[in-house]
Amino acid sequence: MSHTKSGSFTGSIIPHLWFDKEAKEAAEFYCSVFPDSKITSATTLRNTPSGDSDLVTFTVWGHSFMAISAGPYFKINPSISFFVNIDPSREKNARAMIDKMWSKLSEGGNVLMPLDTYPFSERYGWIQDKYGVTWQLMLTNAAGNPTIVPSLLFVGENCGKAEEAREFYLSVFRHTQPGSLFRYGPGHEPDREGTVMFSDFMLENTWFAAMDSALEHHFNFNEAISLMVCCETQEEIDYYWEKLSAVPEAEQCGWLKDKYGVSWQISPNALDEMMTKGTPEQRERVTQAFLKMKKFDLAELQKAFQG
Repeated sequence: MSHTKSGSFTGSIIPHLWFDKEAKEAAEFYCSVFPDSKITSATTLRNTPSGDSDLVTFTVWGHSFMAISAGPYFKINPSISFFVNIDPSREKNARAMIDKMWSKLSEGGNVLMPLDTYPFSERYGWIQDKYGVTWQLMLTNAAGNPTIVPSLLFVGENCGKAEEAREFYLSVFRHTQPGSLFRYGPGHEPDREGTVMFSDFMLENTWFAAMDSALEHHFNFNEAISLMVCCETQEEIDYYWEKLSAVPEAEQCGWLKDKYGVSWQISPNALDEMMTKGTPEQRERVTQAFLKMKKFDLAELQKAFQG
């Protein structure tokens, strides 16, 4: 099924959450909700346009996440949510587990679809937690599928483009695998017959889901949840930048927006190393260097790091 395009990029794609001030607190909360979760590093970027910004990397049920506290500029919304696949064949207390997660995520949160029995799952619910992040908890036979899957919801002018976007992403990334694709049939109004009810696909060892929704949603993709592509070389950074960037005015500090409005960060692995292992002076120099960049220049970042 999987196919590798020319060049052997070894990137991974990490969901990146933008908070006003709560990155650390939110990461600690998620580590308390989900099994096999821990904070792997926390550092503070000094003197950014948002003042001092906490940068936290953590795992949720074994899946990597990053979070930053960088001011009240973007608000997390349900356009990108996270499926949590709880498989009774893997977890002997699956039902108790889903109920416990639900109850923790509900504190101060907002129910989008109640935890209940649905045609596609005997126990499913969609919840927006107190920090704005949305989770779709699902009792499912995951058959080796990952526990956490970022899900893209195509709404408004994007509605009907989920399949096109999926094909586009499969064409851009080097190591990919198309998964399932289910379409709406007749009688699913307001959803249009033939648009995507659910699909999944793998990009660089990260599984994603995508779906269309014609319901009236008052949100769309924004910078609050971005997808970070971890690159080894300048060649990879250049490649992804050229393939994905579609909104010139959104290009800043390694961030770009694609033609669907999804935010990506094209970032060298070396930068993560510099920020977690460097001295305060080195981190400060690197921060000041990258704040001036649109696309990251790896050689310049290394020069700043070395001083």
